Amino acid sequence: MAAPSSNNLKPWHFIVIRDRNKLNQIAEKHPHAKMLIQAPLAIVICGDVVYSPKYWYQDCAAATENILLALPELGLGGVWIGYHPRSGTDDVLKNIIPLPDNIHIFSLVAVGHPDEEKISRSQYEDAKIHYETW
Repeated sequence: MAAPSSNNLKPWHFIVIRDRNKLNQIAEKHPHAKMLIQAPLAIVICGDVVYSPKYWYQDCAAATENILLALPELGLGGVWIGYHPRSGTDDVLKNIIPLPDNIHIFSLVAVGHPDEEKISRSQYEDAKIHYETW
């Protein structure tokens, strides 16, 4: 919740899913959430589209990234599972995670203990940096 937010509206809401049955159902329904079969929990990042109709998804992206950055400090790992703006996916998970009409799912984060320790790597690409013009 320390993420930057457009106009400081903070439209985010978080649903912690620990129920094994729900995690398995999400893994079955979402094409990129198969790791939830093994994860002990997931965090569903949602935004209030009425409270912040223009920028809720940007604010939720910042919140999702903050969650991922905080997990290693807790000895945990996480995987960002994209959700917004998938057409029709909202309906698939609404049976598992009922939400008010003004709340939309932005992303999920699978949380667990990593099986391996990954070496830090840079993804820097000089060709992607432009100065003053393209």
